[in-house]
Amino acid sequence: MKTRLPVGTKQTAGGYALLLVLSLAAVSVMLLMATMNRAWTDTTINANNNQFIAGQYAAEAATEKVLARIKNDYLAGSDSYVQRNLSNNIYSALYPLTSENPYWGNFIFSDGTGAINSTHVGIISNTLFVPLQSQYYGLNGYSTVYRVLSNVQEATGLYHFTNAVQQDFELDSIPVFQFAVFYNSLLEFVGCCTLTVNGRVHANGDILVGSPDDLTFNSLVTTTGAIYKTNYDGYAIPPGSGTMGSESGATNFNYGPPGYSTNVQALELPIGSNTSPSAVVQIIQPPPTGEDPTSQVGQQRYYNKAQVVLLITNSQIKLTVKTSSADPSPTNVLVNYGLNDYSVTNYGLVVSNLNLIATNFPFLSLFTPIPGTNHWTNIYFQDQREGRKSVLASQIDMGKYNSWLLTNSAVTNKFPPGGGAWPNILYIADTRTGAVSQLMAVRITNGLVVPTNGGTGFTLATMNPLYVWGNYNAPTGTTNATAGQPASLICDALTVLSSSWQDVHSSNTFSSYNAANTVVNAAVIAGVVYSTGPNAGQYSGGVMNLPRLLENWGSGTYTLTMNTSIVNFYNSLMATNQFQNPGNYYYAPTRQFYFNPGFSVAGGQPPGTPNLGVIFRDKWAAVPPNNLTYNPYAFGNN
Repeated sequence: MKTRLPVGTKQTAGGYALLLVLSLAAVSVMLLMATMNRAWTDTTINANNNQFIAGQYAAEAATEKVLARIKNDYLAGSDSYVQRNLSNNIYSALYPLTSENPYWGNFIFSDGTGAINSTHVGIISNTLFVPLQSQYYGLNGYSTVYRVLSNVQEATGLYHFTNAVQQDFELDSIPVFQFAVFYNSLLEFVGCCTLTVNGRVHANGDILVGSPDDLTFNSLVTTTGAIYKTNYDGYAIPPGSGTMGSESGATNFNYGPPGYSTNVQALELPIGSNTSPSAVVQIIQPPPTGEDPTSQVGQQRYYNKAQVVLLITNSQIKLTVKTSSADPSPTNVLVNYGLNDYSVTNYGLVVSNLNLIATNFPFLSLFTPIPGTNHWTNIYFQDQREGRKSVLASQIDMGKYNSWLLTNSAVTNKFPPGGGAWPNILYIADTRTGAVSQLMAVRITNGLVVPTNGGTGFTLATMNPLYVWGNYNAPTGTTNATAGQPASLICDALTVLSSSWQDVHSSNTFSSYNAANTVVNAAVIAGVVYSTGPNAGQYSGGVMNLPRLLENWGSGTYTLTMNTSIVNFYNSLMATNQFQNPGNYYYAPTRQFYFNPGFSVAGGQPPGTPNLGVIFRDKWAAVPPNNLTYNPYAFGNN
């Protein structure tokens, strides 16, 4: 018997199947939609992220372009050069251009205040004398903090948001006399007697420390090159084949391990792209006609820094008193003189206008009377290192110069007492011409007390070789620098003559007259004659012989004490004979060379101290747009 199923049961089963299919289809559609939505969301997020990253990179590129220009300007022309360009809106007009790369056409650059095609650049901390950080730790400097900020929108992007990047950086000026020793080239301690250096040491070149006696550094030593325990022999050619002597002395670096850093960034004067010794020597030269005193090298010239400038030629003495290089009405004092056409009679020189020279320049001596006559002779002596050349000296009596500064109307009218400004830099250029056997130079005497200038100190600078006769800036007669003024001596070459020196003996055998204990309290910038080879007669003499000597110092019997900072920026152009070992024109003293720590404190630098330029990146941040004062490091912002 067959049982028939109801028709309705088949329809119900078919309906369930259809419902199941529709449900699965709906789920599939939903999954597809979710997948497509996820894909769309990912695409959107990626596009948004890509646009954000591109905008941030573009904003950073704008800040880097400004930074590169500021760095170039600063290292070539000092902070004042940068601030002048800042006030003239040179930097705010910088941003990436399509002429540099068409890619930059995709972005709209602004300065955070709505100004298009502009970058914000400003000073957020005025110049302060502060301790420096990072690799310059332990030094102080004049630091100015700048901020550069760029806002960027993508010109055709899907999303209308703005990126902003800001960078804070320091322009730091380091007074060079904070270094016990600073060389702009190869620095040699070769052949030195036992020596302890208590201040920082830096060389824009290699450092050679090979010596027969112990050499100790108690502060950090840095070099752009390497440090070699060798002499010029081993540095220039295979060791052992030269004649510079033993290298058995120990070299001790006591400023923590290792106590030195090699391959560091060069520290340079901001005088332009060429900072070689042959270029830096311009700081002691008079400027060429028409040079802008605010130019890169013009700012560094001691001629422009000086308030008193003394120029001496064969027929004229000209003295200029000025408040600054921009003084619109400097005071000039001129005296013309004659020397019987520079011919010498049997009785000496016939000099005209000697009375005017004495009246107007009571501190200056060019001639000395011949006893028993009405005639004169040049002040001269022999320098046996310079091949027995006759040194014709422009001699400055520092005691008389100090009195003249305080009483002469040409000075007091420009620098009235209590006015707060001081004539604390004297520049001298003796450009007299003479025979090949003559050397024009400057000599200072009676320098036990230097002009105080309200405690600001005193600097004497000259393009000529400089001879310091007797104690200098040592008013109490002691060997420390506590009673002296911040002082510096800037010259082509520096020679120290003891108080026992007599010109009349200078042509005799040097060993026949003895020196005397001498103290010089002054920072020094002087040229040297650089080493040219590994043999005797080709050596610079090293840092210990940068202050030249001419007398019999008794091979240690007498002491030369210097509280100083020794700086070599350039080679000597006038006193150019090579160093020779003791026994040729001098016997060595006991050298007591000390770094003067007073040069490291605010107000302790001598007038006109050159500053080395460095740039230190401080902070980088992506910041909210259209905000010039946002501090990402403030509490709650990080």
